[in-house]
Amino acid sequence: MKIYTRRGDGGETDLLGGKRVTKDDSKMAACGTADELNAQLGVCVTLCVSKEVSEVLHQVQASLFELGAVLATADLASRTEPLDYGVIDSDIEHLEERIDAFETELEPLKSFILPGGSAAGAQLHLARAVCRRLERTLLVAQRADALPEVALRYVNRLSDLLFVLARVENKRSGSSERTWTSRKNS
Repeated sequence: MKIYTRRGDGGETDLLGGKRVTKDDSKMAACGTADELNAQLGVCVTLCVSKEVSEVLHQVQASLFELGAVLATADLASRTEPLDYGVIDSDIEHLEERIDAFETELEPLKSFILPGGSAAGAQLHLARAVCRRLERTLLVAQRADALPEVALRYVNRLSDLLFVLARVENKRSGSSERTWTSRKNS
């Protein structure tokens, strides 16, 4: 099978179920942002000092493929049967469990921190920002074709996890966090 089909040369792509949409369709925009986040997480994995963090990121990458499959499915609003793929409530529970476990080794925040620190920490902060953009694109896509509400909750919780993982990577690598100070207060 060749990697190219030429079917997308006119600016359209196929959804699961056979429907064709333009590549700037809101679901395709969200799908592309999920793919970008997944690629960014791949970069993070290569930089992590913690095997535990890398394993969590690999699990998240698999869940993002599940989310991408939902985004690539035609006419969700008119479906009568539930999907047998996608993120589910237990995926969110798993994220929350990981957040809670990792937070036990972190100092409580007393002010905002600036993205940065170690290479992995900085890249995880970037992944968090991409995740927030994914959340915004999902809201637009949901208005176009009733995405499962669990998808929005998953992505919202994922951004929290990525923030915590950035802090964990910074701590485990010995990199300090810089706090933000308003110019008014300096």
